[in-house]
Amino acid sequence: MKKQEQIDFESMKKQALEQFRSGKSLTGKGGAFAPLFKQFLEAALESELEEHLSSEEESGTNRKNGKVKKTIKTSDGAIELVTSRDRNGNFEPEIVRKRETILADSLQDRIIGMYGIGMSLRDISNHIKEMYDMDISHDTLSSITERIMPLIKEWQSRPLDELYCIVWMDAIHYKVKEQGKVKSRAVYNILGISKEGKKDLLGVYVSENEGANFWLSVLTDLNNRGAKDILIACIDNLTGFEQAINAIFPKTEVQSCVVHQIRNSLKYIASKDQKEFLSELKPVYKAPTRELAEMNLESLSEKWRKKYPVVIKSWEDNWHKLSTYFKYTEDIRRIIYTTNTIEGFHRQVRKVTKNKGVFPSDDALLKLVYLAYRNISKKWTQPLHNWSLTVSQLSIHFEGRLKLM
Repeated sequence: MKKQEQIDFESMKKQALEQFRSGKSLTGKGGAFAPLFKQFLEAALESELEEHLSSEEESGTNRKNGKVKKTIKTSDGAIELVTSRDRNGNFEPEIVRKRETILADSLQDRIIGMYGIGMSLRDISNHIKEMYDMDISHDTLSSITERIMPLIKEWQSRPLDELYCIVWMDAIHYKVKEQGKVKSRAVYNILGISKEGKKDLLGVYVSENEGANFWLSVLTDLNNRGAKDILIACIDNLTGFEQAINAIFPKTEVQSCVVHQIRNSLKYIASKDQKEFLSELKPVYKAPTRELAEMNLESLSEKWRKKYPVVIKSWEDNWHKLSTYFKYTEDIRRIIYTTNTIEGFHRQVRKVTKNKGVFPSDDALLKLVYLAYRNISKKWTQPLHNWSLTVSQLSIHFEGRLKLM
């Protein structure tokens, strides 16, 4: 080591002790260990180059060819490295790769973490500047967040369990810019409960709009990835949805969301009649048995059919899938009679995406929804409440399909 490059380790020790006690970074800008870290990186790069040149000794066509400066950004600040280069330019270092400007994986993880809670690239850039005194361009931040796309693709194609006890399916809608125009996108989410009672997002799919045809392709993908049976599917009242489910999972019981049905009904009822109609509708969906519910529905029909024929017809036509939950106990009814479970997940996702008016691409939308899911799912470690009782009842209802032992 040359004299001017030597480090005064005694001074470093004193400086390090002072900074450690004050809580300052030891490796960041002005940190006691910063020169040592810089020397380590430079020495490692020199060693890699010498090893590379020694492997080319026989040809004798390559050698060192001057020095080059490179600034590397780390979670503790920027470091300027001075390293040798080779004449042929075919040296590919490992410790700090060519064109690599962000060294620390921890910094990249922090950037992706900030992006995953809904921070804009501008806000992230400002935060990095404030915390680490370094400038990171929009393009660099985009390239860092882009690195999770292979993980998303792998996650989207991962194998699934053969059976899911309950599955909720619903879409959430966003705006995406495509070829200079703002267009609508439907993000299809499938939330499932395994026979162990644990919640998981089985898939996320982006399409131009919500429709039964696309749901059919989604269900086909679930089947291709290993899901062979679904006991109960909870859905909204989208036309053709039930048929799409039965085409892939013919044994699945379908429960349409009662709350969606009520909301849709109110759209066609005059405001002056809504309070009275709801009070007479409640004994239908709150009835203790299906038989009593059907009696109450008949009474409701007799009173309101003439004034609101479309509403009454909708209840009667969809009754077979609106009333599935009556065969179960109260604990299971609460879980399946609405799509509240997946709507709750969507509310959490919207907290992350609420500041994004228009996404620049489908991939940008998918990235943020996936990262939001990754954070939300950290709490999905325990089975649903009273799951042992619930799954025991389901195993009796679906004898031969749900095996617990």
